[in-house]
Amino acid sequence: MVKITIGTNENPVRFSYANVHQPVSVNGSDLKYSVSIIIPKSDKKTIKKIKDAIQKATQENKDKFGGKVPSNLKTPLRDGDVDREDDEAYADSYFINANSKMKPGIVDAELNPIMDQSEFYSGCYGRVSLTFYGFNVNGNRGIAAGLQNIMKTDDGEPLGGRRSAEDDFADDSDDDDDILG
Repeated sequence: MVKITIGTNENPVRFSYANVHQPVSVNGSDLKYSVSIIIPKSDKKTIKKIKDAIQKATQENKDKFGGKVPSNLKTPLRDGDVDREDDEAYADSYFINANSKMKPGIVDAELNPIMDQSEFYSGCYGRVSLTFYGFNVNGNRGIAAGLQNIMKTDDGEPLGGRRSAEDDFADDSDDDDDILG
């Protein structure tokens, strides 16, 4: 298992599909905490760090793959322009989907635990610690990313198309322009 931390104050990662407060089951799978981590392609240093960690985990897990690295090995680093081409949040970025059966620790930039679930959301920025490990299940072989801990460093535009109540009602006037009018 290879552990790394990605994101810095100067180059934070962005979080999406953040299921870090309550575990979720996807397609009947076990309950897990998960997050999609978006890394700009321009952040070459972080991309190299991730690729190096995946390579190291691949070498450490050769035994799980029958002693050699398969040509079709799955890795967690994916291209947002290819795999999420219809989502502008992933444009010109790579991403990693990380999960864990255990709840991740979530802190703010001063290392204070974030208790209010509305403070950490899809769209905010920060740092994340991950572990990379090998798997070989039903013929699927690869390296997966385990979610460890999260630090929120900055707010961002919330992702997912939901607006706040304040935004929805801030421009209301006495004009009734609803459909039934």
